[in-house]
Amino acid sequence: MHVLITGAAGFLGSHLSDRLLSEGHTVIGVDNFSTGNAGNLAHLSNESRFRFEEWDICKPFDLGPVDYVFNFASPASPPGYLKLGIETLRVGSIGVENALEVASRYNAGFLHASTSECYGDPLQHPQSESYWGNVNPVGPRSVYDESKRYAEALVMAYHRYRGVNTHMVRIFNTYGPRLHPDDGRVISNFLMQALRGEPLTVYGDGGQTRSFCYVDDLIDGIVRLSRSNEALPVNIGNPNEFTILECAQAVLEVTGSKSELRFEPLPTDDPTRRKPDITKAQTILGWEPKISLREGLEKSLGFFKNKLSSSTAAVNH
Repeated sequence: MHVLITGAAGFLGSHLSDRLLSEGHTVIGVDNFSTGNAGNLAHLSNESRFRFEEWDICKPFDLGPVDYVFNFASPASPPGYLKLGIETLRVGSIGVENALEVASRYNAGFLHASTSECYGDPLQHPQSESYWGNVNPVGPRSVYDESKRYAEALVMAYHRYRGVNTHMVRIFNTYGPRLHPDDGRVISNFLMQALRGEPLTVYGDGGQTRSFCYVDDLIDGIVRLSRSNEALPVNIGNPNEFTILECAQAVLEVTGSKSELRFEPLPTDDPTRRKPDITKAQTILGWEPKISLREGLEKSLGFFKNKLSSSTAAVNH
């Protein structure tokens, strides 16, 4: 297939590029580097089946006929979307519409990267796709939550009114190599702080929960979903639920760090619980995660060690 990936220089977009190239597909990657990192694609510079275009998808674009569009363009970490609030709303509305127009023009399949944040601070636990969520539409996080919720409505509209073959994945907490070391997410924060010997920052009392999925498992679920007949959202994530304190302990064990814990106030609208019900993915896609948190942290450690040594070298230079 000839595939277009928006947000290709991001954490997930770059891993998806690798997976599709490994299967023999041709990939066009698009990114404007608002939060993406060119280094995530550096290893593809000599790959003849990969082409990169720097572009903001909030402006109309047409890079020629494609068979499939994967839309991953959006800031995804709290520091990213809180800094780029208006840009996040624009890419989740105008950007998604422009990407859908490309799919519609070339009769291509379309998969949109949505989020567990559509559930907000959930009153239903675990979260199934039928749950409509508990989202504050005017809080600080609303720029991200509501951009993703609007995007889902837009994708379904193109499916219903334009006949586009669409798919939507609701992504739960994911980690692994290429996750930005300073992006404010739990795993990257803890790993970098542990490797630096700094206290691990725990928000609230650490009793809030997350479910952490290793990136390879997530990408496998996404690829399976793109080849299914399911148009409604599907949760892809790891249903093994950990408190933030348990996650901190796992990071300390894997790194061998003696770091202590530092407790900070809980951010506004920070979800207290997060756990996907993956029954739908298991039933429709035959998918479930295989990599445990401990194994995934061990697989991620080398990347974060390299990031730390390169940043230290840059400071000392």
